Amino acid sequence: MTREKYICKIASPAEMEAKWKYEIERHPGNGNWAVWRQEAIDDYLTGKAIPYYGLLDESIICEATAAISPDTVQNSADMMDGHTAYLCAFRTNEGYRGKGYFSILLRHMLDDLKRKGFTKAVLGVEPDEEKNKAMYRHWGFTEYLKTKKETYPDGTEITVEYYLKRL
Repeated sequence: MTREKYICKIASPAEMEAKWKYEIERHPGNGNWAVWRQEAIDDYLTGKAIPYYGLLDESIICEATAAISPDTVQNSADMMDGHTAYLCAFRTNEGYRGKGYFSILLRHMLDDLKRKGFTKAVLGVEPDEEKNKAMYRHWGFTEYLKTKKETYPDGTEITVEYYLKRL
């Protein structure tokens, strides 16, 4: 890994536009992505979320978002308060998976949230995603909170388990 050319940062609106264009093109015919794009940009511009990007040679290779307003998170009741961030939209471009880039981004994100006064972070994972669950446990998301249904913009329902990490 050429970490000296890898940086982690809060995304700019222009970087968000570029990343969302890429994601929408990767999912042709799936209207959820256009809705999520608009929500992500609106939430960032209104201070309800913080998008974190990992860039290698100035190309966006991974991302994660910290939703910091409960009204932007499904099932936020009994899970979020003014000191809790909900982490979501974990994505790493295919050629860069398994190389440690996302772990560096997550550490950067958690350190930044802690500096901003957050004391807890929560994430959600589908129950059958064993590989992701093992990775999240490794990162310290070990406190089970609850299991609930989430609904995509197109009406698709998924089951999600929520886990907490204290910062």
